Amino acid sequence: MMGQSGGGLAELKTNTGQQRSGPRILVVRNDKIGDFMLAWPALALLRRSLPDAHISVLVPGYTRALAQRCPWIDQVLLDPEDIGRLDARHFDAMLTLFSTSRIAWAGWRGRIPIRVAPATKWFQVLHNRRLTQRRSRSLKPEYEYNLDLAAHLLRELGQAPADNPAPYWPVPQAQRESLRCELAGKLRLPLDRPWIFLHAGSGGSAVNLDARQYTALIRELHARWPFQDAPAWVLTAGPGEHEQALLIQRELDGVADIVRCHGGEGGLGDFALSLSAANLFMAGSTGPLHIAAALDVPTVGFFPARRSATSLRWRPCNGPGRTLAFSHAGGMDDKSPERLDIDVADAAKTIVEWLRQDPGLIPGLRAGN
Repeated sequence: MMGQSGGGLAELKTNTGQQRSGPRILVVRNDKIGDFMLAWPALALLRRSLPDAHISVLVPGYTRALAQRCPWIDQVLLDPEDIGRLDARHFDAMLTLFSTSRIAWAGWRGRIPIRVAPATKWFQVLHNRRLTQRRSRSLKPEYEYNLDLAAHLLRELGQAPADNPAPYWPVPQAQRESLRCELAGKLRLPLDRPWIFLHAGSGGSAVNLDARQYTALIRELHARWPFQDAPAWVLTAGPGEHEQALLIQRELDGVADIVRCHGGEGGLGDFALSLSAANLFMAGSTGPLHIAAALDVPTVGFFPARRSATSLRWRPCNGPGRTLAFSHAGGMDDKSPERLDIDVADAAKTIVEWLRQDPGLIPGLRAGN
């Protein structure tokens, strides 16, 4: 582990009464990929504040591969397989980032002494440490709501929150370079040019730009690109999204000289880690966008305007200045557009200016003649 913690935590005991060096904490975020990735800042805060704690997460099977890659946790439990025997695991605290009645009952039946959750639903009475958040107002990013809950738990444990800067999925530079070389060989990508990853799929969870709009965006970026080295494009795709990526690739024939498709054949964990090889990642408000942000790859996101899905509420967890957002022009009254209404020419202009003004976003870019 990362050292010893303070704050009297050596006196905190498990349900069995056995002395432990730190608390056993269960964190629950058992929904979609993007939601789980936005829990990583909270997991990082717990680990950085309590380096000797035992931190478990409860996740569904389809995010298990990501949880197993998370550097902040010790154990992965599966929902629903492991939910019935929480009492046998002797947790000292449970942090529920998104609560349902089923999870609330499980924590109560598991006799977990400290049960922290948002104070939002009727079953909040089953959580004995509640925090009023009013998330429906979407006044701050989702990951900040999660951080507030984690900080609330830390205060209940008598521990002050530690500094918690991005990245929330830290990958050593040497490992990033190794992954980049591996991907260069696999996809026939040049190592001396910037790589822009673009994920056009939505996974059925968010409205996105369509293939035609993404093709137009890439055309506009190529027309306005102010740097000597033109980007190589990598079109990422999840299950059922390969045809869309291939369509964009065909439409860019004669526009961009290097356009490759990357389907993540090695599984979700390997695919997620491969995103660290990107110099820039563009996508709708989807899981891959939030994976890239946790890796602190500069991100460009495209968002609906409705209150529950705004660019503020679902802002990626990049470090300061490392994410750029575009929102649907229809406004909050446009509840469920089939596609996002975003002026791609204006978006391309803004992206180029953003990259030009901050050379640190993609180190090594050389200004054009």
